Amino acid sequence: MIKTEYDCSLLAHNTFGIEARAARFVTYGSADELRQVLTVLKAESPHTPLLHIGGGSNLLFLSDFEGTVLHSAIMGIEYEDAGENVLLRVGAAVVWDDLVDFCVEHGFHGLENLSLIPGEVGASAVQNIGAYGVEAKDVITKVETVDLQSGMDVCFDVKDCAYAYRRSIFKEKYYGRYAVTYVHFCLSRRFAPNLDYGGIREALREAGVQPGLVTARELRNAIVAIRREKLPDPEVQGNAGSFFMNPVVGRDVFEAIRAGYPGVPYYEMDESRIKIPAGWLIEKSGWKGRSLGRAAVHARQALVLVNKGGATGRDILELCEAVRADVRKWFGITLDPEVNFIGGKRG
Repeated sequence: MIKTEYDCSLLAHNTFGIEARAARFVTYGSADELRQVLTVLKAESPHTPLLHIGGGSNLLFLSDFEGTVLHSAIMGIEYEDAGENVLLRVGAAVVWDDLVDFCVEHGFHGLENLSLIPGEVGASAVQNIGAYGVEAKDVITKVETVDLQSGMDVCFDVKDCAYAYRRSIFKEKYYGRYAVTYVHFCLSRRFAPNLDYGGIREALREAGVQPGLVTARELRNAIVAIRREKLPDPEVQGNAGSFFMNPVVGRDVFEAIRAGYPGVPYYEMDESRIKIPAGWLIEKSGWKGRSLGRAAVHARQALVLVNKGGATGRDILELCEAVRADVRKWFGITLDPEVNFIGGKRG
């Protein structure tokens, strides 16, 4: 069913808890309904800007949105066996962590390390979400979309999605062009845990689990415990999870940093590229736990910016730019936000 609201509050539609409003907010439950909405909008207000959102877990509203916000309510998890694999077709509005839990319960493996990531399934294909050594692109096979310009169904094979670290064709070249309706995944019936990242083995041992004997449920529980310990709950304190992407630098830049900080954590991408945790850079720049007005850098995870209460999008942006400036001053590295800025202008 199509539902239309006018002068709609977006407070419940962004995990930062930012008060902003949309001139019009339309919820649809199928690709056909989305096409109906697009036909009406094209006839009534062809020049009105469109914004398609999911759970709002990666958005920062800098102002009200003077246009139409489209919100998917497409649900459903379909699956079929394919030898040792399982093929899934999942509605864009399914909560991501509900999908992970469903798959663990049914013995479909490959998503365990992505437990408790906020947001919906549609966003996983746009953002190429990732955590603890696993990315969405590792298990996505194709993405069904509707072209917001033509209303046509367009299906992208994973090889056409231009996936890279927190990047995709939907986030860059075709930003705002396509609305994801379904995401297809290929998971395995065979459990092959990825434990060599982010203290997973230590967390399992603390829970009394031998890493060599871990089950999928135990691994999921460990990931959930790690994230809950490090990251604030958006229901309690507004945030969008990881605010910045971990920068990838050349080996010469990395070695210069390591000369001054021998204990710098890092991950080798290849012979010439090194990934450095943005949270470490922010902490060493003196921002961990610090506030700027009503916004703050989280005390336990410097990668996360939080709304202390009553912050505006501009407050969060001001903190973001202050953090970036100091990291650039101390390390010569420019941090790129992972969060999408909506409305107004940066700077």
